[in-house]
Amino acid sequence: MIRIVLADDETLIRDAVAQLLGLEEDLDVVAVAGSGPEAIAVVQRHRPDVAVLDLQMPGADGIEVAEAVRRDVPECAIIIVTGHGRPGHLKKALGAGVRGFLPKTVSATVLAGAIRQVAEGGRYVDPELAADAISAGDSPLTAREADVLELAADGAPVEEIAVRASLAPGTVRNYLSSAVAKLGVANRHEAVRAARAKGWI
Repeated sequence: MIRIVLADDETLIRDAVAQLLGLEEDLDVVAVAGSGPEAIAVVQRHRPDVAVLDLQMPGADGIEVAEAVRRDVPECAIIIVTGHGRPGHLKKALGAGVRGFLPKTVSATVLAGAIRQVAEGGRYVDPELAADAISAGDSPLTAREADVLELAADGAPVEEIAVRASLAPGTVRNYLSSAVAKLGVANRHEAVRAARAKGWI
């Protein structure tokens, strides 16, 4: 029997997936969680074979949860499911030790097959997401440029970004200018949109 923890902040989706997986003779959903911190606690408590995590959850996203699970319960294989399959997200997830990555549009049969595959030590990455990630290439942004761009996403002024990033305002302007140039856009607002579309921030 493959023991599963399921984490998704949308109760209806989480409960429906849990019921569908429960119909499989070899799968057992031992616990569910509705947030990132709750997912980490539940995985630590139940030590399942597989954790199926939503990418976007309150408190900590699926990748942050995956990093904590890999550190604390290394024998637990991790699958991320997402409604936002950006190339950058896939690369970050794989870098965090995630063994499966698929869109929420897959059937319960495909998800069950992916769970079995990762539980046996394999990997399952949705072919379309994998192709998108390969064609998108790597992010041209440095980690610091990405951080500053993310802080600029809500339209915060340079001075506020500087305080939050512990940088001088001039340094923030330099990072933003560099990001705009690398992404080939006209301003930081377009840079945020472009980077988000690729999953780089």
